[in-house]
Amino acid sequence: MLPARTRFRQELDQPQINLARAALFMAQEEYPDLDPQTYLDTLDTMAQAVQTQLPDAPYPLRVIQTINRYLYAELGFQGNETDYYDPRNSFFNEVLERRTGIPITMALVYLEIAQRVGFPMVAVGMPGHLLIRPDLPEVDFFVDAFHRGEVLFPEDCQARLRQWFGPQAAHIPREPLGARFFLLRMLANLKGVYLHRQDLDRTLAAVERMLLLFSDAPFEVRDRGIIYTRLGRWREALADLEYYTTQLPTAQDAPIVRELQDQCRRQLWEDLLP
Repeated sequence: MLPARTRFRQELDQPQINLARAALFMAQEEYPDLDPQTYLDTLDTMAQAVQTQLPDAPYPLRVIQTINRYLYAELGFQGNETDYYDPRNSFFNEVLERRTGIPITMALVYLEIAQRVGFPMVAVGMPGHLLIRPDLPEVDFFVDAFHRGEVLFPEDCQARLRQWFGPQAAHIPREPLGARFFLLRMLANLKGVYLHRQDLDRTLAAVERMLLLFSDAPFEVRDRGIIYTRLGRWREALADLEYYTTQLPTAQDAPIVRELQDQCRRQLWEDLLP
């Protein structure tokens, strides 16, 4: 079997990225014995159960009510509000097994079920949160998969933004979140969790996969370089940090990054001394 990182990279090269497969390949790096097909089959089975419960007149709100009833009432899925920063919330296999997760992984479950029953939905990246919405021209509401499939109309979303960010909050986004950006947000969550735990190896693994998504992202290259310095990988660190200041020479943190470059050069020079 190919390494999980290779399978993840190959999925990114597909003309249309399969989010569920990509998310499972991400998880496989943490769970080497994971069989992605098992979880894809689980999603198929769940969708078949929803299909049998759909009303004869599949109006959008009725479809949402059917999915909600199945996921939250029958299966007991729920957003993990008690241990939000548990890394398991970001691994799709764990979310399907434990039936709990954070907004983006709960949304992924919902999106996969909706897709399988022929109800088109897309993700929408709200600031600090993630919602999904039917991808239908005549429908103008959102679904919060983290909060038991709560239906939100634009006015509700705007009220939440004002509550979180004040009266000058920006308008709610409506453009679908592309597959690469969806996966980027999943990995950013993992990166933040592991960085908080000072687990540098797993933080680095998250950043490396983020750079598979967007190879020229200067902030992620910078962060990889900083991690390399903490791991004593001076030559790799210097290359990343120099790339960052070349791309963003006037960045606010550029002076600090240049100091780190000098530290790398000193360490490399000392390593050459007898």
